[in-house]
Amino acid sequence: MMSLPFYQRHHDHYDRAYRHKALQSTVSQYQKETKSKSAVYAQGSTAYARGSAAYRHASAADFSLESSAAYSRGSSAYDLESAAYSYGSTAYDHSAAQSKRSAAYSLDSEALSKSSAAYSHGSESINKLAAAYRLGSEAYSLGLKDSNLMIEDQSYKMSPKAKRAKQNLISEDKENEAIDYSVPIFTGREVSVSGITDTEEERIKESAAYVARRNLFATGEGVSVSKVAKSSSEEERHEKKSRKVAIRESAERVALKKTLEDTQAFHKKLNQDKLLHPPEFIIKPRSHTVWEKQNVKFHCTVAGWPEPRVTWYKNNVPIDVQTHPGKYTIENRYGLHSLEISTCDFDDTAQYRASAMNVKGEISAYASLVVKRYKGDLDASLLHAGTVSMPLSLGVTPHGYASRFEISFVDKFDVAFGREGETMSLGCTVVISPDIKRFKPDIEWYRNGVLITPSKWVQMHWTGERASLTLTHANKEDEGLYTLRVVMGEYYEEYSGYVFVRDADAEIPGAPGAPLDVQCLDANKDYVIVSWKQPAVDGGNPILGYFIDRCEVGTTHWTQCNETPVKFARFPVTGLIEGRSYIFRVRAVNKAGISLPSRVSEPVAALDPADRARLRSHPSAPWTGQIIVTEEEPAEGVVPGPPTDLQVIEATKNYVVLSWKPPGQRGHEGIMYFVEKCVAGTEEWQRVNTEIPVKSPRFAVFDLAEGKSYCFRVRCCNSAGIGEPSEATEATVVDDKLDIPKPPGRIMPTRNTDTSVVVTWTEPPDAKELVGYYIESSVVGSGRWEPCNNNPVKGTRFICHGLTNGEKYIFRVRAVNAAGLSEFSQDSEPIEVQAAIGGGLLHAAPSPPYDITVLESVRDSMVLGWKQPKVTGGTEITGYYVNYREVIGGVPGKWMEANIKAISERAYRIQNLKENMVYQFQVAAANLAGVGTPSLPSQPFKCEEWTIAVPGPPHDVTYTEVRKDSLVLLWKEPVYTGRSPIAGYYIDMKETEAKEEHWRSVNEKPLQKKFLKIGGLTEGVSYVFRVRATNQAGVGKPSNTTDPVVAETRPGTKEVVVNVDDNGVISLNFECDQMSPHSKFVWSKNYEPIEDDSRLDIDTKGGKSKATFKDLGEDDLGIYSCVVTDTDGVSSSYTIDEEEMKRLLALSHEHKFPTVPLVSELAVEILEKGEVRFWLQAEKLSGNAKANFVFNDKEIFNGEKYKMKVDQKTGLVEMIMDKLEDKDEGTYTFQLQDGKATNQSSLVLIGDVFKKLQGEAEFQRKEWHRKQGPHFVDKLGWEVTDDCNVMLKCKVANIKKETHIVWYKDDREIMVDEEHDFKDGVCTLLISEFSKKDTGTYEVILKDDRGKDTSELKLTDTAFADLMNEVCRRIALSATDLKIQSTAEGIRLYSFVTYYVEDLRVGWVHNDTQIRFTDRVKTGVTGEQIWLQINEPTPQDKGKYTMELFDGKTAHKKMVDLSGQAFDEAFAEFQRLKQAAIAEKNRARVLGGLPDVVTIQEGKALNLSCTVWGDPTPEVSWLKNEKSFVSDANCILKFESGKNVSFTISAVSTLDSGKYSLVVKNKYGTETSDVTVIVISVSGQTDMAKHAASVQGQSQNNVTLSKKKKATTASKQHKEGEKKDFIKPHVDEIIATEETPDPKGISTVEKKKDTKSNQHTAKKTDEKAAAAETVP
Repeated sequence: MMSLPFYQRHHDHYDRAYRHKALQSTVSQYQKETKSKSAVYAQGSTAYARGSAAYRHASAADFSLESSAAYSRGSSAYDLESAAYSYGSTAYDHSAAQSKRSAAYSLDSEALSKSSAAYSHGSESINKLAAAYRLGSEAYSLGLKDSNLMIEDQSYKMSPKAKRAKQNLISEDKENEAIDYSVPIFTGREVSVSGITDTEEERIKESAAYVARRNLFATGEGVSVSKVAKSSSEEERHEKKSRKVAIRESAERVALKKTLEDTQAFHKKLNQDKLLHPPEFIIKPRSHTVWEKQNVKFHCTVAGWPEPRVTWYKNNVPIDVQTHPGKYTIENRYGLHSLEISTCDFDDTAQYRASAMNVKGEISAYASLVVKRYKGDLDASLLHAGTVSMPLSLGVTPHGYASRFEISFVDKFDVAFGREGETMSLGCTVVISPDIKRFKPDIEWYRNGVLITPSKWVQMHWTGERASLTLTHANKEDEGLYTLRVVMGEYYEEYSGYVFVRDADAEIPGAPGAPLDVQCLDANKDYVIVSWKQPAVDGGNPILGYFIDRCEVGTTHWTQCNETPVKFARFPVTGLIEGRSYIFRVRAVNKAGISLPSRVSEPVAALDPADRARLRSHPSAPWTGQIIVTEEEPAEGVVPGPPTDLQVIEATKNYVVLSWKPPGQRGHEGIMYFVEKCVAGTEEWQRVNTEIPVKSPRFAVFDLAEGKSYCFRVRCCNSAGIGEPSEATEATVVDDKLDIPKPPGRIMPTRNTDTSVVVTWTEPPDAKELVGYYIESSVVGSGRWEPCNNNPVKGTRFICHGLTNGEKYIFRVRAVNAAGLSEFSQDSEPIEVQAAIGGGLLHAAPSPPYDITVLESVRDSMVLGWKQPKVTGGTEITGYYVNYREVIGGVPGKWMEANIKAISERAYRIQNLKENMVYQFQVAAANLAGVGTPSLPSQPFKCEEWTIAVPGPPHDVTYTEVRKDSLVLLWKEPVYTGRSPIAGYYIDMKETEAKEEHWRSVNEKPLQKKFLKIGGLTEGVSYVFRVRATNQAGVGKPSNTTDPVVAETRPGTKEVVVNVDDNGVISLNFECDQMSPHSKFVWSKNYEPIEDDSRLDIDTKGGKSKATFKDLGEDDLGIYSCVVTDTDGVSSSYTIDEEEMKRLLALSHEHKFPTVPLVSELAVEILEKGEVRFWLQAEKLSGNAKANFVFNDKEIFNGEKYKMKVDQKTGLVEMIMDKLEDKDEGTYTFQLQDGKATNQSSLVLIGDVFKKLQGEAEFQRKEWHRKQGPHFVDKLGWEVTDDCNVMLKCKVANIKKETHIVWYKDDREIMVDEEHDFKDGVCTLLISEFSKKDTGTYEVILKDDRGKDTSELKLTDTAFADLMNEVCRRIALSATDLKIQSTAEGIRLYSFVTYYVEDLRVGWVHNDTQIRFTDRVKTGVTGEQIWLQINEPTPQDKGKYTMELFDGKTAHKKMVDLSGQAFDEAFAEFQRLKQAAIAEKNRARVLGGLPDVVTIQEGKALNLSCTVWGDPTPEVSWLKNEKSFVSDANCILKFESGKNVSFTISAVSTLDSGKYSLVVKNKYGTETSDVTVIVISVSGQTDMAKHAASVQGQSQNNVTLSKKKKATTASKQHKEGEKKDFIKPHVDEIIATEETPDPKGISTVEKKKDTKSNQHTAKKTDEKAAAAETVP
C-alpha cells in the first residue's frame, strides 16, 4: 500500500486550489489504486455490512473519532452520501460521546470475533478508502453507504485519556501492528454548493456538512500525524491505560442505543431557519449620473447561506454578457458583486436591478443610471420615440423628472379594532399627480415608526392604485400606530392610523390574557433567556406567574420548562441540545386557570454566539491559513486554567444567572464547566451541576434560599482533568434586583375628538427598565374598567379611542417592567368625550396670571401689567384676555370684556373708562388647549389722571441664570415716564422673610440698561427684588416684587461654553438635559432677542444648541444668553468684550492658519548652461506636504519651462528654469502646505535686479554664430488688405533650398501652416483681425547651416497708432446699414463690420444731438456687431439715429429712422420678450455644481462647495438618499451670503455613504445638484492601492482635475501633448485622500488609473463639478 507523503512536515494546509504538485500527483495515484481495488472492496462489502455494527463500536474510539471526524467536516463538498454521513457529527452531546466510547471499549468478545474476519479481510482497503475519501475520492460511497458510521464531536468527550494520544485499530491477526493515520485535505471554503439545491433534504445536508467543517477547523481536529509506532512498549502502555477505564465505560452502554436513535433523527430536527438564512444586501448598488462615453460600475455586497446567486437586470430584463461582448462585465470577488457598463450611451439610461437568490428566498436591490449628453447633442429621434421627455441638461430626480409629485390619499383607513386570531386589513387609495406610467411609487408600511417587512403574519399588496396591508392572524404584538408612506422620487407623503387588538376569549372563564412579545435573549450552546411582556387583562384575579413552553423546530411536541410559575418576565431555559433549534411560548396563570399561549417566538439555535456569527456571515475570501502540525509524539492533554471575569448578570427570587469567560490555558480540545456555590461567609463549596457539566459560559442556578447571600465560582474540565476554580463572586442576595415600578402620577385627560381622549401622565419615580404603560378607562359610575391598549406603550401620552360621545370617563395608568405591573395610579378627573377646539391637543390650559398692577392711568384709560402664569399647560402662551368691572360703594358690578382679540404682551391699555370710577380687573391666559381660568379680581384701582412728575413702576420684572451667589434681573421700562425722560433704574433687594424696612439698593448710580447681574448672594437664602425708575424729578414707584428665588446652583447646571474648532470657527455652545418635548433654546444678545441673523448662525439638535459667529468683530461685543423654555429656569450667558474678542480671534487664526517653519527663505542662483534655480528649505515636512509655485499671482506647473521638486526628507523645495525671458520679470512665490499648516516665501525680480540676472543667464547660455548666410534686402514692413487684415512683408536674398524662415513676436515663435518657397523672394505673414493684442516687436529670422539674419518691426507707440488708423479706416468702410432689433431689455440698433477693434471710436447721435450714455441707453460691441441698446424705450426715444465711426482722421456715418410703424413694431416685440426673460433670469440655479461621484477613505475629511443664485434668494436644502438632511456635529452644511453653499464632513465614516442632493428653490423654479459619496474602509483603500500598483507599476502620477467644458482650444491640446510624459491620459475615478479640507474649499483627491481603459484620454467633466487637487 502506497502511503501519502508526510504532509505534516511541510507545516502547511492550503486550499485545494493551491495544493503542492507532488501532493496532487499522490492524490491522483491514490484514486487510481482505489479504483483498481474497488472490486476487492465490493466483494468484502457484504461481510463488512454484516459486521458494520461491530465495526461502528470497535472503531468509534479510533477511526470514527479521529479520521472520520475530519472527514465529516470536509467531505460534504464531494458527494451527497458523504454529506449524509456527517449528520451525526454535530448532533452528539457529551453523554453521547461517553456512551460511544464505553461501547467501543467494552463490547463482548463474541461480537468482535464475528466481525474480525470481515474486518481483517477489508481493513487494508478500508484504510486506503478512508484516506481516499478525505482527498475527495468517490470510491468511498460505493461500500460505505449503509455503514452509518456514527461520529462524536471531540470537543465534548470526557475521557481520562489525553485527546491527542495515539489510538490503534486492534484485530486478532494484527494486534501489535499500528495502522497509519492519514491527513485529510480540506478546502478553506464551501466548494460543494453549486448554487441553489433542489430538495429540502439536500438543503439540510448542506447545512449539516457546513457545521461539521466549522467544528473541525475551530477545534483543530482531523489533522492527525501519520506515524508508525516506534516500539511495542508504547502500545502496551496504551492498552493498560485503556483497561483502567473499562469498568467506567461499560456503564455507559445503555445510553449508546438512545444516542444512536437520536442521531438518526437529527436531520429531521435540524433548524433550517437559523443555519440557513436568506440573502441580504449588506451594501446596495447606488444610482449614478454620467456623461456619454464614460464607464460606470455598480457594486453590491450580498450575504446569505447557502451562498446566493446574483443576477443583474436592466429594466427587468436579464443582462446577457455574451450577447453584448465588451459592453457588460459582471464580476464576483468574495461576495462583492459588480456590474460594469463600458462606454455608456443614451440607451443605457435605465433602472438596473441586482437579484440575489438561494433556497431561503430572493431579494432585489435597485439603482438607476442616467446618461447625460452635452448641450446640443440631443437625438431628436429619441424624443419622437418617447424615450426622452425633457432635455438632459435639466435637473433630473431619481425618477427622471424635476417637478414635484402631488400625493393624496382617498378612502383612508381609520382607527381599527380587532381581536386576536382575526384577520384584519388596512387599505388606502393613492392618487399621484402627475401620473407617469414609467415610474411607480414605493409603498412602505411602518408600525410605531419601524418598517414592516412581509412575513407569515403580515401581507402587503399594491394594485397600482390602492395599497393594502393584511394581518393574517392578528396578535397583540400587532397593535400600534400604522403608517403608510408613499415615496415618489425624492418626495413622499404619509398617512397613519392606530390599530387595536383585544385579547381572544379565554378558554377558561376568568383566566388572564395571553402574554405577548416573547423573545429569546443571550442564546448559547445549552442555555437561552426567554423574555415576554405581561398582558393587560388579568381576568379579574392577580396573575400568579407564567409557564414557559419550548418546542424543537421540526416537531409539534411542546415541553413545559418550569414546574412552578415564575413572576419575573424573564426566565433562563437550560438543558438545550447544541445545534438544535427551538421556539418558545408563554402562558399566564391565575387562580381561575391558565391563559391561551402567546404567539411563538422566532426560532433560536442552541449554538455558541461566535459560531452563530460565523454561520450568518459569509467568508469574504478563501481560507489560506495554515494548520501547523509538529513531528513529535502528541502531548498529553492540558488541564485547563480557571475561568475569568465571573459575575452575576441577573438575580431574582427564583434563580441567579452567572456569566464568565473561558480560560486562556485550555489545550487543543473543548472544555466544560462545573459551577459551585457556598453560603456567603463560609467555605463550604457545593457543586451545583453534579451530573452534567456545562458547555456554555452561562449558567442559571436554581433552588436557592430566598433572602440568603451566596458566592459562586466555576471550574473548567476536559479529558486531562478538572482545573483550579475561578475567583469567587461577591456575596449575592437571592432577591429581585429589579423592583416593581411605582404607579405613574398626574393623570391628565384632554379632549381630542368625538370618540377619543388624550391621556398624559408623569413617569413614576425611580423607574428602571420600563417596558411601557397600560391605560384603562371607565365610565363614571359604572365601576367597570376596560383596557385602552393591549400592547404596552412607551412615552407618557396616549390617545384612547373607541369611547362613547357624550359619556364621562375616568382613566388610570400603571407601569410595566420585567418585575411586574405597578399599582394603578390615582383616577383622573372625569372628562366628557367631546371634540376639542382645534381638533384635540395634548396640552392643558394655563393657570391664572397673578400680581395685577396699574402701570399708567389717565382720565379715560388705564394700563395694566401682570405676571405670567406659573403653569403654562405644556405649550406656549398664545395670548391674554382682560376683563374689568366697576366697583360702586364697595359693591362690584358685572364683568365686561376689555379685549376681543388676544394680546401677546403682559401689559394692556383699557380704553373708554370713566374718570374717577373705581375698577377691578382679572386676566385669563390662553394657549393651544384653550383659555385658562381667570385670575382672582385685582385690588380696586381708581381711574384718574396721574400728574406726578416721577416715572411709573417698571413691569415684567423677571430673573434668570440663578446661581449660588448671583442671578440676572430683567425688567421693562415704565409705561408712564413722568414729566421728563427716564434717566435710569435702581434695583432693590431683600431677603424674602425680612421686613419692609430691610429693602436695600443694589446700585448707587442709576443704570441705563434694563438688566443687571446681581452678585454677592448667600447660598441657600431666598430673596425678592424690585426695580424703580428715575428721571429729573426723582425716583418713581417701585415695581411689583419678584417671586421669591433661592440662591443656589442646581445639580446638573451647565454654562455656555465658547469653542474654537480646528477650522477656526468660533461658537457658543449650551447643553440642557432637563428639556421637555416642547422646550426650545432662545438666544439673546444683551438680553434682547437676536433679530439680525447675519452675524450669527444658531443650530439646535436635541439637547444641544450652538451659536456660531460668521465673522466675529466689534459689532458682536456683548452678553450672549441662552434660556431653555418649559424648564425650571435653565439659562446661562457668556460675555464677549474686546479682550475676549482679541483672544478668540487670535486662537481662531492659529487654528485656521498654522505655519510651516522655514530654515531659509526663497533664494535664486545661476547654474551651468544658464539655468536659473529658485529654492528654499523648511525645517520639517511630512510625507503629505506639497508646494504651490506662483509667478505674478498666477500658479505655474511642472513642465518644459519649469522643473519643480519637493524633497520631504530634507525639506528642500526648488524650481529650475532653462532661461529667463522678459516676461519672466516679476514676483516668484513658493507656497507650502503640510496638513493644515501653511507658509510662503517670495522673491521679487524686477528692474535692474532682473536685468542683471537675465544678463548673467544669457551670457552663460548663448554663443553667437558668425553673421553670414541668408539676409534681408528689404526690411520688414506692413500693409492693410481689403479684408482689413495686416500683412507683414519683407524681401530676402542669398537663400537656398535648406534655408528656413522663422517668425517671432516678442521673442515667441509664431507657428505658420506651411513653409515659404522663396520663389518670388518675398516673405509674408498675415495677421487677421489686428488689434491691440497684436502690438509688440515682430522679428523674422533666416537660417541655415551658414548662419542667420534677422529683421525687426516694432509695432508699438506711434508705429502701432499709424497702422491702427489705417485698419480702422478699412473697418469703418466695411460697416453695414443700421438695423433695428427688439430684445428683452429694449430696442437695439446695430451694424456689422468685418471685425471690431477698440481703437475704432464709435459715437451715436439722436436727432442731431450727441447721445449721453446711461444705464438705460448704452452702446457696445458683440463680436462683429456694433450696437446701441435702448432699455425700457419710451416715445421720447423715437427719431433718427446716426452711428459715427472715427478712424482717427475721418468720421464715417450710418443712419436709421426709429419712428412711426418701425418704433411701434419694435416696442411691441420688446414687451413680449421682456416678460419671458424675467422668469428665466430670476429662477434658482446652481452656478457652480458638485461632482457626480466622490470616493473617499474612511476617517478623512470631505469638503464640497458650490455657488447658487436666484432672485429672490433661493431656499437651500440638502437630501441624503432622498431624505431630508440637516447639519449636525459631524456634517456641517452652510449657506452664506445668499450664494455660497458648502458641505463639510470632518471625519467621514461608512455611514456617510450615499447620494446627497442640493436643492435650490425660489418662486421661479427649482434646481437639484446630486453628488454620490462613497466611503471606503482603510482595508478597502489598501486593496485598491495594491491593485493600482500592479497595473501601473511603482509610479504614481498626480494631476489636478477640474470639471470643465469638453471643448478645448488647439493651444491647450498642444500643451497637453507636450506634457504626455508627465501626465497620464486617463482619469477614471477620483478618490479623496486629503486628511483636512483645503482652505479654499477644494477637496484633495488622488487619481486612480483604470487598468481596462489605458488607451482612453482624460475626460474633462462639466463646469458644475467642484475642482479637486492632488498631493504632489
